[in-house]
Amino acid sequence: MSGADILMTVKALLQPVFQALGLSPTLQTVVYAALSAAVVFNVAAGLTTFLVWMERKVSAHMQSRIGPKRVGPFGLLQTVADAIKLTIKEDVRPAHRDKIPYFLAPIIGFVAAFMGLVVIPFDRGFVVEDLNVGILYVVAITGFSVIGILMAGWSSNNKFSLLGGFRSAAQIVSYEVPLVLSVIPVIMVTGTLSLHHAVEYQAVNGWWFTSLRYAVPMAVAFMVFLTSATAEANRAPFDIPEAESELVAGFHTEYSGVKWAMFFLGEYIAVVVSSCVAVSLFLGGWLAPPGVDALFGMMHLPFLPGYLWFLLKLLVIIYFIMAFRWTFPRLRVDQLMDFGWKVLIPIAVLNILLTGLLVLGA
Repeated sequence: MSGADILMTVKALLQPVFQALGLSPTLQTVVYAALSAAVVFNVAAGLTTFLVWMERKVSAHMQSRIGPKRVGPFGLLQTVADAIKLTIKEDVRPAHRDKIPYFLAPIIGFVAAFMGLVVIPFDRGFVVEDLNVGILYVVAITGFSVIGILMAGWSSNNKFSLLGGFRSAAQIVSYEVPLVLSVIPVIMVTGTLSLHHAVEYQAVNGWWFTSLRYAVPMAVAFMVFLTSATAEANRAPFDIPEAESELVAGFHTEYSGVKWAMFFLGEYIAVVVSSCVAVSLFLGGWLAPPGVDALFGMMHLPFLPGYLWFLLKLLVIIYFIMAFRWTFPRLRVDQLMDFGWKVLIPIAVLNILLTGLLVLGA
């Protein structure tokens, strides 16, 4: 069953309930959107729980360790146990904090990351809201996370938190530029800002790596995007806002319990959102790799639905992001800024010029 079929089935089941309650069409749309957002949130939370376990296993194997193994089979329930611990943990708050920004900071950081999932097309027709400016929306809404980080650093009344907040602001502003520049080649070729339509373009014209004309610029754009997205999520080797050896824990030094968990969850959801965008723009979204469906048919195997292909690609990208963390050492502040402004941005600009020449020559 495809994602679109699932949505149609759910709408058919909800319609009699809406009619029995006497809801107007406008109110039905609002309720359906709220239910969709709730489902996406719970799926994202469940996926994040798995990704935390996955990262601990990946790091363990890369360091010749075992990782979680006692709580549940293969340690799968270790993250659930950690979540329960954080939920019941005491909320320790600094006595001289700025109360309102201190309370709102983790909420803003988490919500800004989560809202990016609203426009992600997990399958054909399987999206909460297919905005015609979806790419612009994702870039804009995820950029709000820096506001929560700055609020956390400022309101904690801690010099390490303040330094972490300032570092994060400088980093996100720096790497937002190459991130935006990296998606422009896709927009130039597809002629759309919709993530859904970008995947549909690849369904008609083939994946980028199968295109003789656009394979090179799209490969460069993909690498710039993935690097910039990793930096925007404050992931190693770009984790200077929370460098343990220098700033204790950076902007969330003074947070504990549920508030700390919201920052932690927001970081992983930010990785999921950026990886989803990369899958949609550069790796064909829900489309099966060329020739795979035919191979499945020859082997008499059932075709996988689009959302499973999307999930497989998503996990592959996230695995590489995790591998980056345990492969490369943390950059210094000056190295990080130099890499963004002197390396990624010039490469992204030259890539746009190359794409423009290819589009004009088409």
